[in-house]
Amino acid sequence: MAVSLQTPADVANEYATMAFIIRQFLNRVATSTLVTVKACTNDGALATYGFVDVVPLINQVTGDGTNIPHGTIYRLPYFRVQGGRNAVIIDPEPGDVGLAIFAMRDISAVKTDPVQAVANANAAKGTPPGSQRQTDMADGLYVGGFLNAVPVQYVQFLQGAAGITVLSPTNVTAQASEVDLVAGVQVVGDTPVLTTTGNVSVGTGATGTFSTPTGQTVTVQDGIIVNIA
Repeated sequence: MAVSLQTPADVANEYATMAFIIRQFLNRVATSTLVTVKACTNDGALATYGFVDVVPLINQVTGDGTNIPHGTIYRLPYFRVQGGRNAVIIDPEPGDVGLAIFAMRDISAVKTDPVQAVANANAAKGTPPGSQRQTDMADGLYVGGFLNAVPVQYVQFLQGAAGITVLSPTNVTAQASEVDLVAGVQVVGDTPVLTTTGNVSVGTGATGTFSTPTGQTVTVQDGIIVNIA
């Protein structure tokens, strides 16, 4: 037989009884909870929006205090830092901890065709909810991450405008039609190599040396190549 959450104090008078009933209804409202990612539709490659499958970290509790784990919540749209066509691509990975927040109404129609939903909003007619459900876990959105491990690859903004660090254990690729470095550039490493398929221009006032892939050393003084050895 199920154990009731109701206590004698909950039926001591009409107010207490009504307050108990209201609390029971509020307990059915999904607001937000910490979750762990089980799967993600994207893996860091250039792609459109994606979805995650998650499992809540906090259990459900029965009337007698028994803990019951949640099942998997499927296809939650996840948050990406994006404005227009500009974005930072950091897709969630299995094992990440993040926050699932739950919408007031059924958002399945927007998930199916977000472009049309935006067009509807711009036309001031909106998109009808997919069903009558409200504040349901099926209408979740994922925001990561919280309480996760120390990163090994990152962009770090130091406090007090003390600098920015970009660290990768493998390589960093900057791809553009032109990359302008407005700074003194220092290459640190045991075997720094400059490889180019085009021309190398040396700015006015530049002084220093660099090595070519063929082992030659180029010496620059005040923007002029003075020696190649």
